[in-house]
Formats: sequence, C-alpha cells, structure tokens
Amino acid sequence: MAPDQFNIRHLAAMAAVVEQGSVSLGARAVNLTQPAVTQGIAKLEAQLGLPLFERLPGGMAPTEAALALAPRVDAALRLIGSRRVTAAQIRAFVALARAGSYPAAAAEAGVTEPSLHRAVGDLGLAMGYRLADRRGRGLALTRQGALLARRLRLALAELRSGLEDIAVLRGQESGRIVVGAMPLSRARLLPAAIARFRAEYPQVDISVHEGSHAELVGPLRDGEVDMMIGALRDPSIGQDLTQTPLFEDRPIIIGRAGHPLTGGWTPDDLRRFPWILPPEGAPLRQLWQRMLEAMGGELPAVPIECGSVMTIRQLLLGGDYLTLLSVDQLALELDVGIVAGIGSAPGSVSRTIGITTRTDWRPTRLQGRFLDAVETEAGKIYS
Repeated sequence: MAPDQFNIRHLAAMAAVVEQGSVSLGARAVNLTQPAVTQGIAKLEAQLGLPLFERLPGGMAPTEAALALAPRVDAALRLIGSRRVTAAQIRAFVALARAGSYPAAAAEAGVTEPSLHRAVGDLGLAMGYRLADRRGRGLALTRQGALLARRLRLALAELRSGLEDIAVLRGQESGRIVVGAMPLSRARLLPAAIARFRAEYPQVDISVHEGSHAELVGPLRDGEVDMMIGALRDPSIGQDLTQTPLFEDRPIIIGRAGHPLTGGWTPDDLRRFPWILPPEGAPLRQLWQRMLEAMGGELPAVPIECGSVMTIRQLLLGGDYLTLLSVDQLALELDVGIVAGIGSAPGSVSRTIGITTRTDWRPTRLQGRFLDAVETEAGKIYS
C-alpha cells in the first residue's frame, strides 16, 4: 500500500488513542466521535492486514504494530501541519511540485486536471496561504508552497517507513532502500555493501541514485533519498544533516599510460600539463588547490571540469592530461595499465568519506542493517 493512500484523520485517531490510552480521550483529542474513531481504526487495520489494538473489557490496548506506527504518524502529522489536509490533497500537491505544471501533475497522479486544481486549491485553503503562482504557461511554487512540498514529502517518507516497520512485524523482509551515491562510493564500497546486504535480505530492493553532493542533498532533505555516501562536507552545511565518517581517502595523481611524467616529476612539471578536475567547491578540487598552493607558484590550467570518472578516463587516454582521483575510482584501469599512477599527492592531501543522513531521520530496521553493511565493508576495505 502506498503511504499517500491513508486517511489522515484515521491515522491521527489511531495515534491519539495510543497516546491517550483510551478511545474516548483519543476521540476528544482529534475532535471525532468515539464510533468514528473506532470505525477509522477498523479501516486502518483492514488496510494494513493486522490488528492495531487488542479489544479488552477495559478498553483497547495497542499492539506492537500500533506502537511502531504511532511515532511515524505523529512525525508525519507534525510535518503536514494541519489535520484538515487529506491524502488526495497531498498526492495532488506533491505531484504538482514534482511535475511543475497542472497537466503533467494530473497525468502523474492519475486524475483529471480539474480534480487536481480543486485538490491543490483546497489544500491552500486548509493551510491558509497561496501555494503557487502562474508564470506564463507554467507555474512556480511560492516560498511557503516550496516549504510545504518538502514537508509533505518528508511526511510521506515517515509513513513509508512506518509501513516497512509493520511489514517486518508481519515477517515480510521487503521494501526499498534509496541510496545517494557520490563518485567515490560507486567503485568498491557501495557495491560491496549491497552484495553483503542482499545476501541476507534478498527481498529488499536497492535503488542507487548517482550524482554529486549538490545534486543529491536536495532529494535527501526531501526524504526521497534515505542516505548519501561519499566525501563529507564542512559541518556548516546545515544542522539538519548528520555526517558519519567511515575512512580517510588519499587520492593520487593519474595520467595516461606513457604520460611524460610517469618517470618522475617536479612541482613545476605539474604546472606544465592541463588538469581535469571536478567543479569549484568540490572537496577534490579544494584538495588539489591546497596541494598546488603548498608547492608554491601559480595554479595550472584546468581546461576541463568534470565529475564523471568514466568521462575522465576517456579524456586521459586522449591526451597528456592529469587528474586527482582515488585509486578505487580507476582501479581496473590502473591494473590493466591503460592509465598510470603519476605519484601520490604531496603533502597532507586526504578527504573524509562517510554517510550523510537527515538529523531527524529514524532508520527502519532494514535501513539500519544496510548502514551496518556499509560500515562493515568500509572497515574491511580501508582498514
């Protein structure tokens, strides 16, 4: 079942009964009648396929499933910000925020365009502010609308995690883990971690989203990516993100096989050849700059900015370029001799590789097991 198919008021009623300890107090907390709460919980149980409460002579006692789901529901309700919001409105607005137009969003959500217009309009009324402005033939979310879209995506991520928690209780080790893979993690660490995890949990799907830090941090903050693996950034990136170090990587200087510098080089030699490097601001670019500045003199030319290891490899083969990369990233090419290690980067040149997650993220059991697999493989490979 998709997380945006739930009745929000039924979820709120269930969480309130768990918190208050009785149907009557729970009903009062969500402004519903006791029969409405009881009926809503029954519908939730039918949707989930397992009981949320034990019916006892003295009332209703929450089951393990309710105790697992309630904190996720509470977090989702705080993010949604209003109990007047419906699941249909959430589906409509999240689709609109993703698609950028009403026709495309209606097609994505599987509803008519007038229905989507109405749902988004009703959501704006429920929240008390305008969500989007027309811009020519398109539209742009208002500042408040963009913030709400992020909160709703995070709310859906919480409910999705709640469903996965319940699936584990039902003995179903299934679900999907979404990993944001920055360049260094793709060569050895992430494949090894996935293989280890899948050997134990073959029913769990892994979705790998490749990209730079700049490309992945937005989806991470929106709850569309569970974790990012790669070079860590300065802690000032934001208090909403937590960075966990795994190991230190020391990149080396690499060129084509037969490069003029394979027999040795001086600092002046490194300035005579063109470089291929990631864009300004990337950790590897900053390490390169510090390395050259420590040797004195002007920085050499960087005629090609590129973060794709595959593209860098092909460019190296076609000229006397130099680059700075981890051995892992071109291990196969180094082993077969189509590129060559020019030498270790001089000085204290290293970068910390680790896992980045949202600070308020609470991993499911399976997500926690995947994190364990990543940490285990990092210890094996880089110890």
